[in-house]
Amino acid sequence: MKNTSGNSSSKKNAGYKAAEYVEDGMVLGLGTGSTTHFFIEKVGMRIRDEGIKVMGIPTSFQSLLIAKEWNIPITTLEEHDIDLSVDGADEVDCDFNLIKGGGAAHTKEKIVDYAADKFIVIVDESKVVEELGTFPVPVEVLPDASRMVIKTLEDMGATCEIRMAQRKDGPVITDNGNFVIDAKFDNIESPAHLEIDLNSIPGVVENGIFSQMVDKVIIGTDDGTKEL
Repeated sequence: MKNTSGNSSSKKNAGYKAAEYVEDGMVLGLGTGSTTHFFIEKVGMRIRDEGIKVMGIPTSFQSLLIAKEWNIPITTLEEHDIDLSVDGADEVDCDFNLIKGGGAAHTKEKIVDYAADKFIVIVDESKVVEELGTFPVPVEVLPDASRMVIKTLEDMGATCEIRMAQRKDGPVITDNGNFVIDAKFDNIESPAHLEIDLNSIPGVVENGIFSQMVDKVIIGTDDGTKEL
């Protein structure tokens, strides 16, 4: 389930602003999604126009292909630590808790974003909420465990559905070869506790709640950006 609200000008403003924080010699975490697309694009422009030298660690095949299009050198977590990771979000609350995973890449995103010395989130105004939960929590699961995981999630009060592909019959398959269950909770009182509880379910690979990770939020608007 992908949130398609927001517009390209506000997303572009947020992505381009985040690229201003990139310094020569950095290793970057390259997030996934329509807003992060603009960040990767602007980093590529700075490499071309300013001659800065950076390397990127993509969080999905999508971000890998965009990085290659802009001639951003690629590396891995095996080879380098990450100075700065920039990624989008489907929701961000006033305490900088996130729901991510609309693009089904949240497992690699969480690994990369958590590993970074600094993590900046870029969103348009439509993604800023008082409390998480309007957007379902994506839960990546091993296919064989999906039925039992759904049962456990329902016992926890969630309404669940396996995310289905829009352009072919069958479920969405992540870059890791797994299914995504979209779990809608009526309210999320403690994102940090729910993040832990979801990951304790056998068969769950990772969930889309990101708590206590974010250093800065850049909100794109039609007129520019706001920073939190």
